[in-house]
Amino acid sequence: MLRWFFMEEVVINSGDTAWMLISTGLVVLMIPGLALFYGGMVRVKSVLNMMMMSFGALAIVFVLWIAFGFSMVFGDSVGGKGLIGDIGQFTFLNGLDNSSALIGTIPAAVFIAFQGIFAAITVALISGSIADRAKFGAWMVFAGIWATLVYFPVAHWVFAFDDFVAKTGGWIANDLGALDFAGGTAVHINAGAAGLALALILGKRVGFGKVPMRPHSLPLVMLGAALLKEKTLLQNRLNDQVFQRLAWKKTRCRLDWS
Repeated sequence: MLRWFFMEEVVINSGDTAWMLISTGLVVLMIPGLALFYGGMVRVKSVLNMMMMSFGALAIVFVLWIAFGFSMVFGDSVGGKGLIGDIGQFTFLNGLDNSSALIGTIPAAVFIAFQGIFAAITVALISGSIADRAKFGAWMVFAGIWATLVYFPVAHWVFAFDDFVAKTGGWIANDLGALDFAGGTAVHINAGAAGLALALILGKRVGFGKVPMRPHSLPLVMLGAALLKEKTLLQNRLNDQVFQRLAWKKTRCRLDWS
């Protein structure tokens, strides 16, 4: 049996790269957007702590993302079981920290930055469920632990497709064939479940029902909501890259003679 494969060489696409650079920049605005949104809904005395929880999440999660998070999410699945990526494969972006490295049709650095921001925003989303109930230091410890033990493995399940960044990926993406268009699994359900658990564990705010706890600035809330509004369209762009790659693999020209 003779089998011919006609395959295109993967090269950088300037249009995809430009759009992803713009998208990454706009996604960064989600951090201050969330900080304003949450900060406007708490009392004056809690504004600084509430807003810094979002920026703190960005700081610690992005450092972890560069160190080992990307490898845990997009590295080869350990044992081929689709549960977690190889933490040592891309540690400190080994092999990807050069201008010639591509993921799909865009530079690896752009893909890594885009995904890293969403890792940070997922953690930051949780902070709204514990407004007025946690110290900043305790929050930073929780953010690092939760990102490592929960977000990175779940993101591997959902976003790591076989033969995209590494050879083997996560079980939800490949075994179930689920296509998570906007991070509903790894981001929203994940953060929502963690937020609910934290709220139940920490309980009500001190003085809840006895003292006024009105939002101190609705204009800040509206400004933050406006910055967050664009996330749906931008979040889908990552999946476009994945789906284009999968479509190319499934529809490439093949001539079989038997």
